[in-house]
Amino acid sequence: MNYNRRRFIQSAGALALSGVALSGRAGTLLNSLKVEHPVGLQLFTFFNIIDEDVKGTLTKIAGLGYKELESAFSKKGGYYGMSPKEFKAMVNDLGMAWTSHHVLGAPFKLPPGSKMPVGADGKPLVIPPMKNLRDDMQQLVDDAAEGGIKYLVCANSPTATLDEVKSTIEVLNKTGEAAKKVGIQFAYHNHDMEFNPVDGKVPYDLLLSETDSKNVKMELDLAWAVKAGKNPVGMFKQHPGRFPLWHVKDLDASRENILPVGSGTIDFKPIFAAASSAGMKHFFVEHDMPKDALASITASIGYLKNTLQV
Repeated sequence: MNYNRRRFIQSAGALALSGVALSGRAGTLLNSLKVEHPVGLQLFTFFNIIDEDVKGTLTKIAGLGYKELESAFSKKGGYYGMSPKEFKAMVNDLGMAWTSHHVLGAPFKLPPGSKMPVGADGKPLVIPPMKNLRDDMQQLVDDAAEGGIKYLVCANSPTATLDEVKSTIEVLNKTGEAAKKVGIQFAYHNHDMEFNPVDGKVPYDLLLSETDSKNVKMELDLAWAVKAGKNPVGMFKQHPGRFPLWHVKDLDASRENILPVGSGTIDFKPIFAAASSAGMKHFFVEHDMPKDALASITASIGYLKNTLQV
């Protein structure tokens, strides 16, 4: 037997015996050791200001301890006015990883009865023209591959009617297949609208059951799910391994206002304790249209590190 291998086995055996001899103290010590999970950020949090100074914004984010980024929409178009490779290089140079990117499933339109959200300046948000998976799927997949990211995520797709749900499912399945071919995992990100019944059926349930469970994973926005009356832990139990990505934000008691993580009413401890059943690989802090994005993400990472100890 190789000397090093024999020494390893002997050491492992000694450690196991010492655990018994010390009434489990060694085992308790080992169980208390925890690998820190890198905290990610969804850049939509900075939608109103990031394009004014992309590198400066990313530098501040890195300085707070965020290690992974999920990019979103830019007023400059593309990847904050850069090619995928250029954006990736900037992120990497700042010591972070570009893990995921958001795209639209279909041309943007407001849900019936909804109004355009306002930005930090109090004015209605202006959404620039953007490519979408229904019309530009292959280009968006190819761009993601060029950037070398692990995940491509559909941020939003129409589900107000069963016809829209059917169309969305077709787009998701096609994109999942195309993403698989280039080594990217595709996923769908929810809001609360997908949980509103349509003709007696819940769109989110149809998205789960009628998309390929390997090609189309879910990025569960915990707050939107809670707002819709869902229990994330229960969802993980029903569909184990289907939720490799999470969005983490908090809500006030009315469930109408988004808050920094840890300053609202969502109990994150049981949710994070169930990360393994969810299949969670990465999570991203997000705050939609905050008045002070930097203050918000500072509070969020403080809670995650100090209280949840992730």
